[in-house]
Amino acid sequence: MGFKVAVVGATGNVGREMLDILAERRFPADEVVALASSRSIGTDVSYGDKTLVCKSLENYDFSGTDICLMSAGGTISKEYSPKIGRQGCVVIDNSSAWRMDPDVPLIVPEVNADAVRGFAKKNIIANPNCSTAQLVVALKPLHDAATIKRVVVATYQSVSGAGKEAMDELFAQTRAIFVSDSVETKKFPKRIAFNLIPQIDVFMEDGTTKEEWKMMAETKKILDPKIKLTATCVRVPVFISHAEAVNVEFEKPITADEARDILREAPGVLVIDKHEPGGYITPHEAAGEDATFVSRIREDATVENGLSFWCVADNLRKGAALNAVQIAELLVNRKLITPKRKAA
Repeated sequence: MGFKVAVVGATGNVGREMLDILAERRFPADEVVALASSRSIGTDVSYGDKTLVCKSLENYDFSGTDICLMSAGGTISKEYSPKIGRQGCVVIDNSSAWRMDPDVPLIVPEVNADAVRGFAKKNIIANPNCSTAQLVVALKPLHDAATIKRVVVATYQSVSGAGKEAMDELFAQTRAIFVSDSVETKKFPKRIAFNLIPQIDVFMEDGTTKEEWKMMAETKKILDPKIKLTATCVRVPVFISHAEAVNVEFEKPITADEARDILREAPGVLVIDKHEPGGYITPHEAAGEDATFVSRIREDATVENGLSFWCVADNLRKGAALNAVQIAELLVNRKLITPKRKAA
């Protein structure tokens, strides 16, 4: 008997990607249900070669459902995830609502799979922020080899990380500029077309943004609380995939060649690193791919035991939907959950 899976937020960018990935990876589901807000009831979404009709989250009974992939935002998750968990359904949540809850594991399967066992406390598992997910996939094998002391990262994050409206805004602004129309700004604080915006999420008291704080706090929880991390997060006029320029200081010596060999063997990582024009991966090439790509690996002579590298991944996949499905696969493969028996 297979599992029954519900996808909440099925009409959004990440929700649709979750449905695609469940089908692509042939997740052992006998039934997949698409759920959304009341305004999206009746909307058709694709699941493999099938079409699902969205049902209402508000009226759905989760008592017969095994796994809920939640991608409807923090407010919805805070309201519904505990209720769903109490009905015996495991929630894998893509929002920031539960990431720092000490009773909720924050999981990237290639990095801290063993921590998933803690899900039973609330029946909730948190998916990390998209920029954090790809970063820790690249950092984990290097940390195991040489112990990371400090990370300095600058991100170049695509507009899809801010949702469909943000993608529509980039498209509309780009078109308006080409035809000499007025440019309207709605989703972002400044024009995003042909521009960069050094702000993602709200500002905090110390001048960092919430996105930058998330990268720091989540990396510590997932990887190691001793790691020091500072980030500058920038929104760029790219539709899909986040890129990161990463500088790492280690406790032990590690060469660029050693790091390259380590990363080539690491789960979820694909090294594309030729010292020639085009010998690296860009966001365009990473879109639609599952891997976290690492390029431009080099030693940093300005600090002892320092390395720099370039890291790119599809934020809708590894940064969100793929990671959530991988967590579900982890639960199944480790036999941490079993399908509920259907009533006769």
